[in-house]
Amino acid sequence: MRYIIIGAGAVGGTIGARLHEGGHEVVLVARGAHLGALRADGLRFGTPQGTRTLRIRAVGGPTELTLRPDDVLVLAVKSQDTAAVLAEWAPRPVAGGGTAAERLPLVCAQNGVENERVALRLFREVLAMFVWMPSTHVAPGRVSANGTPVSGILRLGGYPSGNGGERAAAIAADLGGSGFSAPVDADVARWKYTKLLGNLGNALDAVAGRGPYGRGSADGRLEALYERVTAEGAAVLAAAGIPHDDPDELARTCGKALRLEPVEGEERTGSSSWQSLARGTGSIEADHLNGEIVLLARLHGAAAPLNEALQRLAGEFARAGRAPGSLTPAELDALAALAGL
Repeated sequence: MRYIIIGAGAVGGTIGARLHEGGHEVVLVARGAHLGALRADGLRFGTPQGTRTLRIRAVGGPTELTLRPDDVLVLAVKSQDTAAVLAEWAPRPVAGGGTAAERLPLVCAQNGVENERVALRLFREVLAMFVWMPSTHVAPGRVSANGTPVSGILRLGGYPSGNGGERAAAIAADLGGSGFSAPVDADVARWKYTKLLGNLGNALDAVAGRGPYGRGSADGRLEALYERVTAEGAAVLAAAGIPHDDPDELARTCGKALRLEPVEGEERTGSSSWQSLARGTGSIEADHLNGEIVLLARLHGAAAPLNEALQRLAGEFARAGRAPGSLTPAELDALAALAGL
């Protein structure tokens, strides 16, 4: 199989790099300065074991390559970009007849729970992937992954249900032989909803610098806000009847298989949302993380005021180009008051 990594940033770049090092054919899809650097100098890939330059084919989109029946599309863009990107890829012809949407499997290696549903409108075969991967898009052409002895935990399953059959098993085997823990799991949705709860604090990390990568707070309010936004999300999932587990227990479970170690010459930064603000992308995934909880609350008669506030605030930061961690004291006071702190 040939793996086409659509979105070769932190997650996609790490998956592509590891598959390439595992002996598999890989194509990286990127844009802008990142694409230019990949084409000119290759992918600079750093891990705790060292940094190396990988010469992997890089393209800007589906018009630059001929799709083959043995291709696997791995979608690793942010959720807010999913619909537009899939609209480009779905109608592209595949050698021998048919289109990508008709013939090729699409793996959603993304945060949130909406991407698979969006993909299934276009693609016949969609696979869901739970991603636990501490990685950073350091600079154009540079990606680092801090996990060891594996770079990430990637649980793969069918969508909307099932284990994904033989194709999922084959993909999981390739990933498992390329530096990942990659079991097939028919209950992957439960893992993804549990991770969604853990990701609700990404917006807070992005705007305030809270969390394992940030400065924390002297009075403990940021830590308390993180707990409140997660608890609010769990209450909404319960109201919607959606199975999930404790995100803290999920973190402990994943921590047993993957530990963080430094990559020489590189500093671990913040969450994926923090990285979006740092790169000035103009968008952020809060609409598909906190916004998912807000949507479910509205559908099921629950309340999610803190998630709604963080969704709105993170969006404002992205659109205005504000730096990560630049939340003002007044803005923090407003969030704390909303949470009753």
